[in-house]
Amino acid sequence: MAALFGARVRRLRTAAGLTQAELGARTHVVSTRITQIERASGAKPTLELARALDAALGADNLLVELWPYVYREAFPDWSRAFMAHSERAVFVGEYAAHVMPGLLQTEEYARAVLSVGLTLSGEAQLEERLTARMGRQKRLDSADRPVLWVVLDEAVLRRPIGGPAVMRGQLERLLEVATKPQVTVQVLPFDQGEHDVMGGSLTILALPDDTEIAYTEGAHYGQLVEDPAEVRTYSLSYDRLRAVALPPLMSLGMIRSVMEGSHRGTNVPSRSAWRRVAQEQLQQSGGWQLRGGGRRVPRHRPRS
Repeated sequence: MAALFGARVRRLRTAAGLTQAELGARTHVVSTRITQIERASGAKPTLELARALDAALGADNLLVELWPYVYREAFPDWSRAFMAHSERAVFVGEYAAHVMPGLLQTEEYARAVLSVGLTLSGEAQLEERLTARMGRQKRLDSADRPVLWVVLDEAVLRRPIGGPAVMRGQLERLLEVATKPQVTVQVLPFDQGEHDVMGGSLTILALPDDTEIAYTEGAHYGQLVEDPAEVRTYSLSYDRLRAVALPPLMSLGMIRSVMEGSHRGTNVPSRSAWRRVAQEQLQQSGGWQLRGGGRRVPRHRPRS
């Protein structure tokens, strides 16, 4: 992608009748930096430079739109592979242990999350990470949008990231997105106790060819799992989380009460109560049940 970006810069510069030195002067960099970009050598262009090049060359946001793909090349192979799989996935199942999944974050919440971390080098890098994250959310509104099923640990709702105002906006956004037909949100309450995925977050991706990928993540690490046997183990763990989490309607009620500041632990419904509601919702949906990977299939009924 860096080579493609450089080729586009070269073509646009030539069409504009500019030398590398002249383009460098217009974008406030030395001519050798333009040479590096066009040859895809040296450091990757920053988001700020991509915007400057776009403006100087009248590229109508072409270079800015290409930039996230260039930015991605700075990540490890496994991370880039996960991003590529995510863009193709027809189903995305996530368990979030500590923070809201990136696909559902508001810009203010994402800024607060990305502002902390051992690898953050400054404001420019923060803006780059924020732009890349917000750009990935566009797929939820695209024609090939995936089915998204999210299980949120109760801690995700209660940790006031960015402060009360930012957190309220984030919960409002969550309630809004949860009304979309392809999105399901469940909450795993504290009183559920221990479970298989307590060490971190988990994502299950189902691809168009029916293969599945798992991705686990902690504070300072990530692991892409592609071996079918291992993926099945993670898929089973994810299905167990969905089974013990609050049903979707109860989950939305809990999110709303946390947002309004009125929720207390004693308001968490009993396990028998939420199982009863879950069964009622299942029956109302026409007898559908869930199977591995998040796909919904008709429940088999005995023959008469």
